Amino acid sequence: MVEPADRPSTAGQRLGAPESFGVSTLEPGLRPPVQPPGRQVSIRVQMLDDTQEVFQISQRSPGKVLFDLVCVHLNLSEGDYFGLEYQDQRKMTVWLDLLKPTLKQIRRPKNTILRFVVKFFPPDHTQLLEELTRYLFALQIKHDLACGHLICNDTSAALMVSHIIQSEIGDFDETQSWQHLLHNKYLPDQDAIRDKITDCHRKHVGQTPAESDYQLLEIARRLEMYGVRLHPAKDREGTKLSLAVAHIGVLVFQGYTKINAFNWSKVRKLSFKRKRFLIKLRADPAQNAHHDTLEFAMASRDCCKIFWKICVEYHAFFRLFEEPKPKPKPILFTRGSSFRFSGRTQKQIIDYVKDSELKKVPFERKHSKILSNSSMSPQSSSFRSQVPKESAMSVQVADQPDSTRLGIRAECNGSEEPPATTTNGFHDIPAAPGSDPTQSRQNHHGTGSAPDPQFLNPESPGSEDSPEGSPHVVANGNGSVNGRGTGSIGVLGQSPEGRLLSPLTSPLLTDAGCVRHDDEDEARRKFPTDKAYFIAKELLTTERTYLKDLQVITESFQSVAGKDEAFPDSVKNVISASYDPVYKFHQGFLKEVEQRLAQWEGRSNAHIKGDYQRIGDVLLKNIQGLRQLTVHLQKHSECLVELERACRSNRKAEAACRDFEQQRVCYLPLNIFLLRPLHRLLHYKLILERLCKHYPPTHDDFRDCRAALADISEMVLQLQGAMMKMENFQKLLELKKDLTGIDNLAIPGREFIRLGCLSKLSGKGLQQRMFFLFSDSLVYTSRGMTPSNQFKVHGQLPLYGMTIRESEEEWGVPHSFTLFGQRQSVVVAASCESEMERWVEDIRMAIDLAEQTSSPNTDLLSTSLSDNKLSDDGGAELESEEELCGSRSSLERQGHRGNTTVHVCWHRNTSVSMVDFSVAVENQLSGNLLRKFKNSNGWQKLWVVFTNFSLFFYKSHQDDYPLASLPLLGYSVTVPSESENIHKDYVFKLHFKSHVYYFRSESEYAFERWMEVIRSATCSASRSLPSTRKDLY
Repeated sequence: MVEPADRPSTAGQRLGAPESFGVSTLEPGLRPPVQPPGRQVSIRVQMLDDTQEVFQISQRSPGKVLFDLVCVHLNLSEGDYFGLEYQDQRKMTVWLDLLKPTLKQIRRPKNTILRFVVKFFPPDHTQLLEELTRYLFALQIKHDLACGHLICNDTSAALMVSHIIQSEIGDFDETQSWQHLLHNKYLPDQDAIRDKITDCHRKHVGQTPAESDYQLLEIARRLEMYGVRLHPAKDREGTKLSLAVAHIGVLVFQGYTKINAFNWSKVRKLSFKRKRFLIKLRADPAQNAHHDTLEFAMASRDCCKIFWKICVEYHAFFRLFEEPKPKPKPILFTRGSSFRFSGRTQKQIIDYVKDSELKKVPFERKHSKILSNSSMSPQSSSFRSQVPKESAMSVQVADQPDSTRLGIRAECNGSEEPPATTTNGFHDIPAAPGSDPTQSRQNHHGTGSAPDPQFLNPESPGSEDSPEGSPHVVANGNGSVNGRGTGSIGVLGQSPEGRLLSPLTSPLLTDAGCVRHDDEDEARRKFPTDKAYFIAKELLTTERTYLKDLQVITESFQSVAGKDEAFPDSVKNVISASYDPVYKFHQGFLKEVEQRLAQWEGRSNAHIKGDYQRIGDVLLKNIQGLRQLTVHLQKHSECLVELERACRSNRKAEAACRDFEQQRVCYLPLNIFLLRPLHRLLHYKLILERLCKHYPPTHDDFRDCRAALADISEMVLQLQGAMMKMENFQKLLELKKDLTGIDNLAIPGREFIRLGCLSKLSGKGLQQRMFFLFSDSLVYTSRGMTPSNQFKVHGQLPLYGMTIRESEEEWGVPHSFTLFGQRQSVVVAASCESEMERWVEDIRMAIDLAEQTSSPNTDLLSTSLSDNKLSDDGGAELESEEELCGSRSSLERQGHRGNTTVHVCWHRNTSVSMVDFSVAVENQLSGNLLRKFKNSNGWQKLWVVFTNFSLFFYKSHQDDYPLASLPLLGYSVTVPSESENIHKDYVFKLHFKSHVYYFRSESEYAFERWMEVIRSATCSASRSLPSTRKDLY
């Protein structure tokens, strides 16, 4: 046996930290057990104060290891009152079994959030000996009240809410209390008893948060529904009932009224058989023997088993003196369940806390604006100076304590830290001596490494970006503490750098083995986890990109047009009058959205006075304002026509537009920017549809979102006809710039349908050709050798009278079909079967459209080409193999027009339809992403814009032009495999042949949205039904 003096010391002990006994479910004096070897898995846990933490555990670790890590993280001595619950694959809420391996219970850990909640409710709150435990119980009561689980009369509800408010904002103040109630929901029907709540609050003057918690639990414990979780059931007669379990035994409810209770002393056995739950009672001399078994029918066997397990655990926790011993394994046959309660009983907890004489550890109340007694408890500064920093950082969702109440500054100007190097936008933090650098890299935010604060919170000092989601924080699961020495401090409740300690966090496990920057305090703060927040964040990021696109017209282009006399005044005036008011309006709209997101995230003091966790009111107000600009939006199509007319009549104006498109600020064709305001209406509609789908009808924000959705839908319906015509007109104008040898492409009645690569069969074999399908003809071209990289027309096939036939067997060419025209026939082959199906389907639809027109003879070709029909052996075929290979090597090396959709389809051997373009208009997205190349080690933070089938990369959202672009047509988007060693969350992979890129988003919602919009570009949207397409054309 090793003597205490000879025990190997941990890093925390070497630094002088006291021995921690605040570990529930462990014997006194022990650290969390060393985990079995194996791959580390990240598990997310939501705490009672709504923060989320991420813990690293081995894939073979039992549930007990994860639970112990949570208790160590909170420095919670009485942890056995709590448990971890989650939704399994059957969508049923179950408790994590501490004896079974965690990953055998949680099949999809990346998509599962465990909740740390109260599991066992004692009859008397005075049995809870630690103030931290009572605070956590008070948070549970607060949550149960808000969710409607804790049913009570109005007087009790008002009194409990008044104690909650007293602990959060302190003594009663008429204005502050009223505003606090107005913007915070503590009860489902709070407005009806608001006056009662304020009257009760007046009586709590001088009451501390700890006293408020005590009084809250005193009231709650007397309620019939205290700690009750109802499980639906039926009796023998089919009457709907509910079963529950409590410290006294099994309870029976009808509605919310308790109608029976079976005390543990009367229960002989609990069991279940299929869907029947059985309670066997001890024999009572006053009753007949056949009445000793009660039977209840539940929804399924799983429901019975879940309720039976919690009954077994309640009985063991409150009735037994010690944890039950495991049953010996039978030699031959097994009968019944091997499930048993794991952990300390209530008696063991009480004895342990009394005997241990644990020191009172300060903690911070998340929602409280006043100092609790625990934060000001007398404690020597020498003890605090020996405490290392946290390794599992609790990142708050909203309220931060007011540092001015402490009379100190929450920042440090004189901390000594090793210099940090920067690689690819990330700060490489030197690991602590003795730490494993390999493990530091593998753990998401583990020991020895720190995430990029600018990525976690780009609006921290020194950055202009908005915070991009909820960064997850990881507590290392190996139980080691690699801290560093810190200087003494004079104010309790703060870290040595002058920062306030995070709530519910153990001060014995602070930033183990890594150096923390002063400006990382904001970076560590966790943002709201509600999906509505991320939808609002998407509104903010896309609005920033939209405003930048408007600047291309209102500032950059108007500046060029104003200096060039080639543009008529009428064109300048109509563009200025139509776009300037829209730009000014959206400037104000963006400011309002930015302010609301800042309030939602708690980055300003506004959250103290009200609840701003909503976006519907901002959208409703501004969409109603946008309706006043409908007259300007209707003129945007006129601007496009007038600009085209000016370019057609004046070559200098055309040259000026062409030169402007070569500028880096014009990263898309100019005409696309002119249609942006119309497209933005579709984005607002989609965002509001997602919000209305997410919110329940009873949510405060639902009504505003629904009203805003009705308004924007009306605007879209009003402008949809003009929008579709202008999209087609703009596409014809864009194709006109890519083609040479065509006259009058953009004529009334002509509609673009599809463009893409097909191989044309000729005397020389299969040759790559670019085909353009319109509503009246099919044009085929090859890529020319001109400086502008235009496509030279070889010929056209009128669709009137055309027939189509699959001819794979006839010619022996895979995926081939023959087009029979009035003057000639052409055999073409697609790259794959799906590509052939798209072409055949669209050509047949176009033939039907052509049959409906009254002009069978349509000639697209210029006079010179019509008179001298190009043959497949002509000079236009002299495109060398070297040129083809060189052009495919890098799209970014070409000129600006070499990066258009037409050229991308040529290089990637694919096609795009007008339906795809329409879908791409809706699927636009912006935001911060981390990018990593295949063979690089670091991640680089970039502002990324997805539009027009491409990703455009910026340093920040304030940049005027992109650094680079990546056309996505032909790419595949997947999730990295285990063999690629990308041990990060929310990472997707883009690959095309040997080109591989990894991108990492900051939240699950952002990850899903990026995957969704990128798939819309990489997987052709034109696989939809033909009727849907015809509706679009």
